[in-house]
Amino acid sequence: MSAAITLAEAIRGLVAEKRAVGYKYRSEALVLDRFEAFSRREFPGVDTLTEASVQAWIIAAQQRAVTPAALQGLAAPIRELARWLGRRGQSAYLLPRSALPRPVRYVPHIYTDQQLAALFAATDRCHSCPEVPFRHLVMPVLFRMIYACGLRCSEARLLRSGDVDIAAGVLQIRDTKSGKDRQLPVSAQLRERLAGYHAKLAGQPGWEWFFPGATLGVLLTLGNVNRNFRRFLWQARIPHGGRGHGPRVHDLRHTMAVNNLRFWFEQGENVGALLPVLQTYLGHSSIGDTAYYLHLTAESYPDITARVKQAFGDVVPPVT
Repeated sequence: MSAAITLAEAIRGLVAEKRAVGYKYRSEALVLDRFEAFSRREFPGVDTLTEASVQAWIIAAQQRAVTPAALQGLAAPIRELARWLGRRGQSAYLLPRSALPRPVRYVPHIYTDQQLAALFAATDRCHSCPEVPFRHLVMPVLFRMIYACGLRCSEARLLRSGDVDIAAGVLQIRDTKSGKDRQLPVSAQLRERLAGYHAKLAGQPGWEWFFPGATLGVLLTLGNVNRNFRRFLWQARIPHGGRGHGPRVHDLRHTMAVNNLRFWFEQGENVGALLPVLQTYLGHSSIGDTAYYLHLTAESYPDITARVKQAFGDVVPPVT
């Protein structure tokens, strides 16, 4: 690398470029900063991406026994930095994709109607506890909202009290994975649930997060959500395969998408015309991301496989 640009400057340039076109690029920026510090410590005086420094970064991660998926997350920003430098005529080592083990793709668990009913019934039996005094109010509404609106867990957790318009029945989802806001109308049943929940918390001092944690002003943690979820699964007699195998909270979002597609096919609706509606609810930036659920629906409900193929042919890649 020429003296005109250092590794740290290159990282700042890449991060700025990514954010300028709409990417959050937060976790990736942290990985790049960690790599720069690692390279400076282990390879002093080498201000570039060399095969030795990149391979040492990968070996250090492997020695920590990180998962293949985590290893990909540590390598991808480094590869992107190498490409960024290459486009500017700078010499930088590009780690081959074949050098890393490919993570096994998780196939979502699609909850049956009976499992959903049992899961939500378990949330309704949730009790308050001293550590999370509002747990019995939060959990029944939180999990129903994630399913009914196809939300990511973080999108539900980060809702503020003012983001839920009870009168209009609309959620304001802010700063999503794709960096865009979206508004989502809710069903009449969910709106009724939200109104009852809102009535119990509205007016109380310090109510900042719609789903509070230990106190009204504290954000509900992901760990708290997951611990309660595992307990609800056990109470609903839904088997869990252990870490990395699910079912997961995120699978409620997948199930919402599949169930909507299933319903539309059963009703003879024009599914192609309705995919953008599902895309909006899920917050996908590309219709191709939403089309993934067509094959997932066909595999979960084989009776409509022929209709999926008839409507869309083989243009949608199968679930692997």
